[in-house]
Amino acid sequence: MAWAPSRSRAGSDTGTVRTERAVKPARPRRDPLSLVVRFVAMVFAFVFMVAFAVVLARLTLEPSPASVDLTHTNLHPGASLKAYLDQPEMRDAFKQIGGNILLGVPFGILVPVIAPKTRGLLRIVLLTAFVMLLVEFAQGALVEGRAFDIDDVILNTSGALIGYLLLGRRLSRAVHKKPRDRAAKKA
Repeated sequence: MAWAPSRSRAGSDTGTVRTERAVKPARPRRDPLSLVVRFVAMVFAFVFMVAFAVVLARLTLEPSPASVDLTHTNLHPGASLKAYLDQPEMRDAFKQIGGNILLGVPFGILVPVIAPKTRGLLRIVLLTAFVMLLVEFAQGALVEGRAFDIDDVILNTSGALIGYLLLGRRLSRAVHKKPRDRAAKKA
């Protein structure tokens, strides 16, 4: 068996490697009008997110002294849902379950618009669950007449997921289109 010199990756017999400079493609110019529209959309989303945070705080973190005897911590998923559905008035169950779901919907719509890196089903679910866990911990530890309820976290997260799937994903993509996407669309 004869020995033959190996060729380098660049194809040279001498063993030297040629390096080529990577040429960056020219960045397409952004349309000034689209930048203004994007900025306005981001400002509106931020304002709505602040308004949502205020509503969330008022609904969940205000003391309820009249409810002190009625509150109880729930760490078992489904226990509160069962209690809601066992109530004689179905309207009360609908208000509790529907209200908690609706409370999460704005989060699923606004977060991906404000922070496009959070776009994605798993990211939205994890971020919403984390924020709602913090709210529930604050309720249980700091607010009179309120308690931690894991079912509220589940329902709020479900609402955020619904909001993301119905509107948040599309709205975020529309606001955060990359310039090359716009150029390809025009061609």
